[in-house]
Amino acid sequence: MATVGSRRAQKILLRAVARAREVGVDVASPLATDYTNTIPARAETPFPGDERLETRLRHYVRWNAAVMVARANLSIDGIGGHLATYASAATLYEVGFNHFFRGKTDESFGDQVFFQGHASPGIYARAYLEGRIDESALDGFRREIGGGLPSYPHPRRCDYWEFPTVSMGLGLINAAYQARFNRYLAARGIAETADARVWCFAGDGEMDEPESLAGVALAGREHLDNLIFVVNCNLQRLDGPVRGNAKIIQELEGLFRGTGWNVIKVVWGREWDPLLAADTEGVLVDKMNSTVDGEFQKYRVESGAYVREHFFGPDPRLRRLVAHLSDSDLRRLRRGGHDVAKVYAAYASACDHRGAPTVILAHTVKGWALGPDVEARNATHQIKKMTELELRTFRDRLELPITDAALTDFAPPYAHPGLDSPEFRYMMDRRSSLGGHLPERRVRPKALALPAAETYREVLAGTGEKVAASTTGAFTRLLRNLMRDPEIGRRIVPIIPDEARTFGIDALFRRHKIYAADGQKYEPVDADLLLSYQEAADGQILEEGITEAGAMASFTAAGTAYATWGNRSYRSSSTTRCSDFTDSAICCGRRATCALEGSCWAPPPGAPRSKARACSTATVTACCSQPPFRTCVRSIRPSHTRWPLSCATGSRACTVRILKT
Repeated sequence: MATVGSRRAQKILLRAVARAREVGVDVASPLATDYTNTIPARAETPFPGDERLETRLRHYVRWNAAVMVARANLSIDGIGGHLATYASAATLYEVGFNHFFRGKTDESFGDQVFFQGHASPGIYARAYLEGRIDESALDGFRREIGGGLPSYPHPRRCDYWEFPTVSMGLGLINAAYQARFNRYLAARGIAETADARVWCFAGDGEMDEPESLAGVALAGREHLDNLIFVVNCNLQRLDGPVRGNAKIIQELEGLFRGTGWNVIKVVWGREWDPLLAADTEGVLVDKMNSTVDGEFQKYRVESGAYVREHFFGPDPRLRRLVAHLSDSDLRRLRRGGHDVAKVYAAYASACDHRGAPTVILAHTVKGWALGPDVEARNATHQIKKMTELELRTFRDRLELPITDAALTDFAPPYAHPGLDSPEFRYMMDRRSSLGGHLPERRVRPKALALPAAETYREVLAGTGEKVAASTTGAFTRLLRNLMRDPEIGRRIVPIIPDEARTFGIDALFRRHKIYAADGQKYEPVDADLLLSYQEAADGQILEEGITEAGAMASFTAAGTAYATWGNRSYRSSSTTRCSDFTDSAICCGRRATCALEGSCWAPPPGAPRSKARACSTATVTACCSQPPFRTCVRSIRPSHTRWPLSCATGSRACTVRILKT
């Protein structure tokens, strides 16, 4: 280590493990490490903030997030909402808001943050403290008719949000492809994206969704060190434990580490550090490793005496380790996701890491601070209201200046520290130093000239009555002509889910190249052919492989570039098989939610063999390129139509796709 460094030491150890396996010694997989923090206490980056003020701020945000949901359900019984998710994730978000999430400025587009959908009450509650949202808006939660706030991030219904997410894994897959598309824009020379980080927050139960892990291999393979996943591991989903008989943090560690990710576990708070330091025999670590998630959930709802008897009690060495601690002290042994110092050290390490994406697995308690009737209970996710007694307990725990009388009213009050308070000034100073508020959707696209009518002439002229032409052939010719256009040609992003040769689009490979972050390190087997498979670091084509969901995620990233990067890019996404529409349909819904520019082209069943006579009338779909993104379908005669085609209102130019000729 002292002479040649950690990389050489790592190679020697891996060789030793390989040799041991060769001679028949069963060596545990290196993909899973002990159930402890990845960053040892001695190596943590010191927390630079004012912990007292940040704790006070979290208390105000926690209160308002819970009260917003409770007031909504007191007003309209059964309207729903989520109390417990943000309660478990508050520290994860607040450390980001106060120290890491960079806002949009005139010089920078900042970071891109995909917030967990169920945590939206906490994000609204912070915006209320900042003065971005008033009480009337909070009282409109889940009542969007008339201008209320949507339950989940939804840019088209509330331009406060930049990206739509919820608990279906779509935030994760879209964040991964967004990070890749940011690299693509830089490689193509379209936008400078090197400084932007993509953050994505999700729950451990959400990781069971196939889409949650769909972009993980891509991110690892392409070394997307601009991507950070934060998984809130509160060990619970809607009905009960995520892994009652196993350990979800260990499972996810193996999955991510196996695909090349940098994994940082934040399992225990600082109160555990002296105990782990005194654990010279490793018995405490062994106990942590062998305890399943269902047991950890049980320990959280029981007393300190129960924890002493059942967790530390079976081994006399463990009992001696905590003999100096009271039962109350044992109850105060926090999980790492609730410790700002541990979370900050993890975020700082993730931002400094190079060469691979990072996932932070943070151990938390669902419903943290909401009281014993809510914390870690199996029914926590379904709790939408709080009784007067529960509100008093919650207020006392947060030490907020709210009277008992105020809690007897029909609706419990919101709380604000005041515009002259140290908490408010601290919060605003931190956001100012990071570039301003988040989330924020700031649309500032650059104007581009649309192609001349000549670009469309070949397709609109038809082939005559005696010559048959396939729809796919017409589409390919149109795409080729558009990509040759000097103004928008380089901004067209062909997104192909592994069917280019099927539909004759492989003619684009040699001229425009397939994007590959590392270029092409090999000579393709068809290098001597005209239609050879050509990759390049600045390639224009996104060849996604057999993943329609991935192709739609790229389509979404490209289609929102006008807002995220102020640069228009024109997508051409070909979806090929009817069976693929199941995955694509969900992502298409998200595409509409994003207020996205562009259109998706899908050939009809049997398109490679089907022929259609060209005629003098074309049916086109025109999509407005600016809000409100109206869509119109019309039949036109080329000789009577002026290009570029205007939308139904005649107020804007539209993107155009030909459905049939």
